[in-house]
Parts: sequence; structure tokens; C-alpha cells
Amino acid sequence: MGDYKKFIADERRSVPTPKDMVTDGVSVFGTFDKEFETMDLMSIKNATALPKFCNKIKLTLWEATEVHLKEGVLLAVVCDMGIFGKTMNVFYDKQDHKVYCWDTNLKSKDTKIAPNLINGAIAEAHTDVSFVKYINNFQDGKCDLSGKHTGKCLITAPRTDKTAVKAMKENYSEASIEYHFELTRISKPCVVSIPFSEKRNRPLYSQKDFFKAEGKLVINGRVLTSDDETVAIVDDHRGYYPRRAHYDWVTTMGKCEVDGKKEWLAFNLTRNQSINQDKYNENIIFFKDKTSLLPPVTFTRTPETKDFKNYAEWIVKDEHDMVNLKFKVYGLNPMILHALCFVRIDYYITFGELEGYIRDESGKKYVLDGMLGMGEDKTLLL
Repeated sequence: MGDYKKFIADERRSVPTPKDMVTDGVSVFGTFDKEFETMDLMSIKNATALPKFCNKIKLTLWEATEVHLKEGVLLAVVCDMGIFGKTMNVFYDKQDHKVYCWDTNLKSKDTKIAPNLINGAIAEAHTDVSFVKYINNFQDGKCDLSGKHTGKCLITAPRTDKTAVKAMKENYSEASIEYHFELTRISKPCVVSIPFSEKRNRPLYSQKDFFKAEGKLVINGRVLTSDDETVAIVDDHRGYYPRRAHYDWVTTMGKCEVDGKKEWLAFNLTRNQSINQDKYNENIIFFKDKTSLLPPVTFTRTPETKDFKNYAEWIVKDEHDMVNLKFKVYGLNPMILHALCFVRIDYYITFGELEGYIRDESGKKYVLDGMLGMGEDKTLLL
């Protein structure tokens, strides 16, 4: 064991949350202990090089949830990118490593992002073929998630024929997914506001919460029902990304063997455009009723995600031996958009299995071998 608290900056310790995230056009930064009542990021001054009235088209807003079932993982997203909105549902089937992705764009004005996460605030978007809806009552540790998607679905899977060149097989097919889950908080929340610029008032706000999930999912008529180990993490995310941006992310959640008993455990590990990785990050371990902070991490990949075929390894580490993980990627969903010469989005959602360990601030080691992992590798040029 040992004292690993010394590797965590004071700015990472949560402080009482002010009522308003933005006051007189200026955002607060730091780590906070609960939800903000108001988060008017549209009113921020000097968030970008454009005039303030252009904030709408530069502000990214989403509420997303990863639900880990015995059979696979659901990612449910409602998103407002400023110039368009989006409903997205992704399901990873653990048995055959197939990734199903339904992705539908709609007008930004038709996408509703909740003003906060309390008192029944709703985030939702509806199209002719889809909907995703959140009813947020985080003040009581509750969230209700429902959604549906039908029609064109990108299905990505490893090739199985031995004579074929090893490569992912992608095809579009008609498919359907529908779900409803009631979420109950297991741990304390992770609430951060991270500065993304030295000279501009450019925040990235994120709240992540670890939940027990009860409900069911139906995919192509196959019914998947929650059990005692079904869990979820909700990610509420709002911020101004720089024109050129990149982030790496990996998470897991569920039960882990600790001292011979199964205990609730989840983590979040992210590397993004924070101007000071030590003082401002969202790296954390969630336990039942408590959390433990983690230092900055780096990601290395073999091969690079753009060259993924049937398997890849991500190595995620810190400088103090608190994080030492191998993420073995078996499934991937690519979302690539290159428009003209000034818009480029390379976004990969990945699924697989973890190997290695993390430590809490006392130095206690948690071996995560075999736990299901999910990650993202995203590069933006806007």
C-alpha cells in the first residue's frame, strides 16, 4: 500500500457547487460535489473567436448513457452539435463481437437538451425512425432512459471466413432496437468544468454518474433483461471544443472481485484538451457510495484505430503506477465525416476486454482482468 493522494492536485478535490455555472458571462472551473442548477453556456463571453451570437453553432451538448448488460453494451445518445442534432443508438454483442449502429440526424432546433439534471428536466429528440429520452432526477439519484430506433443500421463485425483478408466487414441492414431502463445512483457523482484555452473562457463541463439499471432491451426481437449486475454510466456533457481537437476515453463498470467478494466498481479515464491535465481532468474510480481520484493518463495504440482489422491493443497508463491497463479491442464502429476542406470528424467507438489494474488513493490494487471495456478515439477539425 502507500499514500497515492500526493499524486492528486488540490484542484481535483470537489468543492460545493455554486448555483450557476456561468455568472456575468464567465464560467467557473474546477471539480464540484453535485449538479449545477443552471448551466447557461450560451451566455459565455469570449468562448470562441467568433462573435457571441455564434456561440450556438460552436457549443456541443449531449446526454449519453452506457448500459452494461450480460449480453452486451448499449450506448444511447441525444446530441446537439449546434448546426444539427442527432439520435444515436449503438449495441455491442459480446458473443459475436458485432457492433450495431443506428445514427439519425435532425435539426438542432428539434433537439432538446435538458437545462440541468434535476427536478424532472428532460433531454430528448424524436425522428420518424427514432427517439431517445431522458427524465433526469439526479437530486434523488434517479434517471429514466428510454429509446427506439428502426431501419438502416450499420453492422460491423470481424470476418469469419479463413480465406478472407483479415478486415472488418461493414454492411447496412434493416434492424431495430427498443429499450427502457430505470437508473438508481450507486456512487457519488463526478462533476467537472475544465478550461480548454489559456486566452479564452472556453469550458468543457462533464458530469458522470454510476447507476444500477433495471429494465430491458429488445434488439431485432431478442429480449435482453437486466439482472443484479446490470449497470450504467450517464454522461452529461457541454462545452466549446477548439477547432482542432482530439480526445481518448475508456471506461468499464460492473462488479469486480475485491478481497474475495464482488463489489461495485467503475472507472472513467479521459485525455482531452485540458490546459492543465493534473489540475483539471475527470479520471476517477467509482465505488459504492464513494469515489477515488486518478491522475492524468496517456493512451497508445497498436495498431492505430484507423488501421483496425480484427483486434487492437490500447495501453492506458499514468506516471505513478495508479493506472496500468491493456484494453483489448474486439469490436469497433467507425463514424467518419470529411466535408470539403474544413470539416473532418474521425470518430471510433470501440468495445473489448480489459487486462491490468488500477489503484485507489491508498494504493489498494484492483485487478480488472476480463471486465468489459468501452472506448472512444475522436479527432475533430471544424
